[in-house]
Parts: sequence; C-alpha cells; structure tokens
Amino acid sequence: MKLEDLPFTLAALREAYAAGMRPEDVVREAFRRLDAVADPGIFIHEAREAALAAARALGAFSDLPLWGVPFAVKDNIDVAGMPTTAACPDFAYRAEGDAFAVARLKAAGAICLGKTNLDQFATGLVGVRTPYPAPRNAIDPELVPGGSSSGSAVAVAHDIAAFALGTDTAGSGRVPAALNNIVGLKPTLGALSSTGVVPACRTLDTISVFAFTVSDAWEVFEAAAAYDAADPYSRVLPAPVASPPPPAIRIAVPDAASLETFGDTAQADHFRATIARLQTGGAAVKEIDFEPFYAVARMLYEGAWLAERVAAVGDRLVEAPETLHSTTRAILEPGLGLTAVDAFGGLYRLKELQRRCEELLQDADVICVPTIPTFVSMAEIAADPIGPNSRLGTYTNFVNLLDMCGIAVPAGVRSDGRPGSVTMLARKGRDALAAAVAAKVEEGLLGATGRPRATASAKISDVAADEIAVAVCGAHMSGLPLNRELTARDGRFLRACRTAPGYTLHALPGGPPFRPGLVRSPGEATAIELEVWALPRKRFGDFIAGIPAPLCIGSVSLEDGTSVKGFLCESSGLEGAKDISRLGGWRGYLRMQSQPPAREARAYAV
Repeated sequence: MKLEDLPFTLAALREAYAAGMRPEDVVREAFRRLDAVADPGIFIHEAREAALAAARALGAFSDLPLWGVPFAVKDNIDVAGMPTTAACPDFAYRAEGDAFAVARLKAAGAICLGKTNLDQFATGLVGVRTPYPAPRNAIDPELVPGGSSSGSAVAVAHDIAAFALGTDTAGSGRVPAALNNIVGLKPTLGALSSTGVVPACRTLDTISVFAFTVSDAWEVFEAAAAYDAADPYSRVLPAPVASPPPPAIRIAVPDAASLETFGDTAQADHFRATIARLQTGGAAVKEIDFEPFYAVARMLYEGAWLAERVAAVGDRLVEAPETLHSTTRAILEPGLGLTAVDAFGGLYRLKELQRRCEELLQDADVICVPTIPTFVSMAEIAADPIGPNSRLGTYTNFVNLLDMCGIAVPAGVRSDGRPGSVTMLARKGRDALAAAVAAKVEEGLLGATGRPRATASAKISDVAADEIAVAVCGAHMSGLPLNRELTARDGRFLRACRTAPGYTLHALPGGPPFRPGLVRSPGEATAIELEVWALPRKRFGDFIAGIPAPLCIGSVSLEDGTSVKGFLCESSGLEGAKDISRLGGWRGYLRMQSQPPAREARAYAV
C-alpha cells in the first residue's frame, strides 16, 4: 500500500511497520496531509522537528502498544517543550513536563505532532471561540467543527493523527466526534489523570480520546489510564479491560415525548433506526422520560459550576478581560455575581435530580442517546453565539454531573447524507460496557477520508490477574433480577457458553427471586447454558457471603475443557425441585413459564 493511501488506524499502522515502514515516514506523511488540507485552524503549535526526532529515537520496531502512532494534543494539556495557550495567547506558557496521560502515551511509543485548537479555556461546544483561525469542520465546512476540542477532532477526521486527546466537561470530547464522523471516548471521571491539564471545571473535567474506531479509542484509553497520586481527583478504578456486551443488555432511551431534536426529523428517524438495530441484535429497550436529565444539563452553566469556571480563569476575568474571547467573557461574567449560597443551592438541587435519574435507570445497563440533537451551521452561530451552542449540549451536559462515562460512535448515515452518531452512556467504572455496546452500532466511513470502516473483530475477553471468573446459571445472568449483584461489584461479562456434559438443572422451590440449582450429575449427557463473569478478587468474598443455602460456590467444568468457579446446588436442596435440564438452561425455563399452559406442557414434554 502506498503511504498516502495508508489509513492511520492502529491495525494498519502496525501492519505497515511490521512490513518495514519507518515512523519518520509516517510523521512526514502526517504533516503532508496537514498541508494538503490547508486549514490553519487545526493546530496552534506544530511540532514537526520534535516529532521527527521522536520517531527516529524509537529505534527498531517493538511491541510497545502505540509504537510509532502519531497523535495530537488539545492545547489545554501540557506537552513538554511546547507552549500551552488554552487558546488565550496572553495566558501562554512553555510546559516543562508532559501531562501525566501524555507521558504514558509517549512511553507506549506514540509520537506527538503538536497542539490543537479549541474553544478558549474549553468553554464552548462549537469550536469557533478562539482568537486563532477556527478549524473547519472536516465533513462540511458550512457546519461548526464542534468544541471545545475542535482541532483534535478535525485532525483525526482528516487522518492527520491516528488519535488525539481532547478534554470533556460538558461534551467537548463527544460533540466534535459527532460533527466530524469519528469516535469520542469520555472516560469515567478520574480514570485519566488531570495532572498537566488547564482546568475548566476541575470537579468535572476529564481528558478524552478521539479516534476512527471504538477499538482504537479503547486501546489508547488502556494505555493512558492509571491512578495518579499527584492528582487529587484521580480514582482507583478497575483496569480498563475490553469485554463483549452481555447477551441480555438493557438499554434506556428517551421516550417519544422527551426525545429532543429541535425539529430535525432526519436525526430523530436515524436514532430510532439505530435503536431498532440494537433490538434486532437482542437488546431490551426501555423508554424513559428524559426531562430529569435535561434538568441536570441546564445546571452546568448555573450556580456552582459557572462559579467553578470563573475560578479556573482566575483574576483574568476582572484584571484583564480584554484578553478573553468576547463570547467566553460574556458567558463567564455572570459568575462574578454568584455567592456561596448559590453554589450550595445548586449542589442540593443536583442531588435531588440525581436521585430521580438513578430511579429511572434502575433496570438499565446503558443509556443510548443521539450525540447531538441537530447540526449547527457557521451562519447560525455567527447570528447567535450562545443559543445554538447550548442546543449542542442537550445530550452531553448532564453526563459528568451525574458521574457517568460515555462514548460517541458513528452509526451510519442519515437520510440526508449527514453522518449519524449516537452515544452510549454508563455508570462510573463501566466504560468497557459502554464501548462494547457502541461497537455494536459502529458503522460508516472513516471520518472525512471516504475510506470504508473495517469490520471490527470481536475481542476474546479473558479474566485479568486481579479477577476471578464466576459461572452463573440463573438470576445472576444478564438482564435478570440478581445481575446487579455482579455489576454493582464491578463485575464484567466474559462470555456465554455451556457446561461440559454431566450436569442437571433444577427449578428450586421458593422465591422470589426464583432460582435454579445446578447439580453435578456424572453420566448425564446434558450440558447447561450459563454466563461467565469476571469479578474483582477483592469483591469476591463479599459476593459469596450473600449466597443462601442450598446454593454454594464450587468448580464448574465448561464445554471447552476449562474449569471456573460457579454456582452449584447441594443435593439436599432438591426436595420439591423440578428437573428442567431438557430446556437447556434457566432462560429456556423462563420462556416456557411465560407461555400459555397448553403450550407450556408441550414445551416441557419435548
């Protein structure tokens, strides 16, 4: 493949490097593409010579996870030896060291191309609130590029960088992804260190990742994620390990009355079609009233959080307001009049809304929403710099306030030819689940390149060193009443399979919850359907402490010859139980139970 035809995906780059290509050639090609795009607004600082030097320093091709991968960094994140401006020239300083996440990516072999443009001090979702030339939307220059991480998203969409770092407070890592037809991964707060990041709202900020594909974004996240003792907002979270989605995934979506697209029927139709695809794939969809989430979203530029943005800008708003972009200044100045009473009032109100949102999500694993409700043109934002920007945050502003993670993903093309995008949201720490479901709807061309998206191969997930694999065969399986006992302990789905022959399954008396008993029965030919989940070792004891007799944890042999810990039943507990082995598993029994009596009898007789 010619270098100019090489897509900067991780798989394509690794294949090219294995065939003998050098990182210096890839860096030169990245800047050739930048020059060909001829958009002076993408980068604030280009590091051509430094990038070439870093490429040469890599030496021989190695198994570093990001060896020779070119990336860009939003210019509110420090890169050693480069200026950090936050799109405010008067604020600029030369970074003495790398931000924690940047250092980890460099250690993984990635090569920084430079610093990208943004809405000043990361205040905005349109990407044009900058004193520098605004980046042009990579898909349609008549549309805003999205912000605040505009340059980062455009650099990836044009295939200049294989991935780029943004930040996300109100949606800055997701909105530009939707507008430029790429993936935007917004991690759980604290999963990526904020050391070396210029804050916007420090309690809500996170570094985000832009890439062409869900798989690429996830690999970058894996490389960058780690606990940072120097960052007081860093958290000890489960290691980001990719997992497939569980078979009975439960997805909450806005109901017809609360789905907001501001009259954009193509957006509404595309979203419904995407949900239908998920249902066809086996997802259970639950429609909910989304008004409590919108109410949270409206709070982001009020009270406590507007005051926090003012604190991030510091004395500049009073002592040097002329150094600020006019729209940034207009947004922040009302915060000067806020009091501590206003801030606490906002915190109390958020807690009330948070409880309502939690109640709506009790029976859901993830939420699916349109990433943006509609598109915004450059002409619209010129006529009204604030209103259209606010609309872009409809499905993003509430996410960090509710401590959720999310990933925006291209989901094919709308009826009018514009790119479609949806976002999968999940509770904190469940980033892998959100990404796995997002991969199910990932579709379309790569950014603005016109290149097709390769079919993603499903990763075989395995148990990590700090986890224990647990086989469940009843109410703990996905979509069933006790599955929350796994997910609440950071359990993650590994695979659906069957036992080896030699087991029987019995519907135990009592309930609810109704439970089966798996019994080792040597000589029997039956194999029973089950799911294998990975549970953190430190949570395993707490989990098994709640298991009631006659159930217990033992070793369960699987159809592939391996053995894992799993639920078994003592033989003494079978009194009054019904042998349901011929139905194949607990789900088969539940299906039979939902059938009319006559059909039930025939089904059980099979």
